[in-house]
Amino acid sequence: MSAQATGLDRKAAAIRMILLDVDGVLTDGGIIYESDGAFENAELKRFDIQDGMGVTLAVRAGLQVGILTGRTSEMVARRAHELKMSVVKQGFHDKLAGWNEVLAETGLTPAEIAYIGDDVQDLPVLWRAGVSAAPANAVADVRDQVDYVCRASGGRGAVRELIDVLLDRKGIRDEVIASITGNKP
Repeated sequence: MSAQATGLDRKAAAIRMILLDVDGVLTDGGIIYESDGAFENAELKRFDIQDGMGVTLAVRAGLQVGILTGRTSEMVARRAHELKMSVVKQGFHDKLAGWNEVLAETGLTPAEIAYIGDDVQDLPVLWRAGVSAAPANAVADVRDQVDYVCRASGGRGAVRELIDVLLDRKGIRDEVIASITGNKP
């Protein structure tokens, strides 16, 4: 086991919340606008179902899961509600301000929160998080500064991968999956 893996194991043990950026992390970063017809001024987002199952696994494991995003979208609020996310912070172009609200409202310390982001506006939070992560398609400035770079891209399983890694490093992944499937670990 490498020193980096050992460090991630130690950091993962302390994690009590997983905080997610949305565009480029929970989605592929694409935004589709429709301006003709019944959906005038509509904005569409695509969410990965396996990322959703990852969030379900994290919640089942007793972890809090939340969103910290610069944009505001009803679809994000809906998805967060469906997945029983405990924190939804939208409209925070200054991610650090949102981060500070999360800390104040949850009573968690930075070492207890994992954060996954994909672009430079996420760096102030990534630098402070107990575990920092990025999707495979994050910008190089982010990938170069995080604890873990996912093999999967944003909106294509990166959230699920991070959650699987954290649950595995905490030694509870098999148990949590068994709680959903009904099989013994």
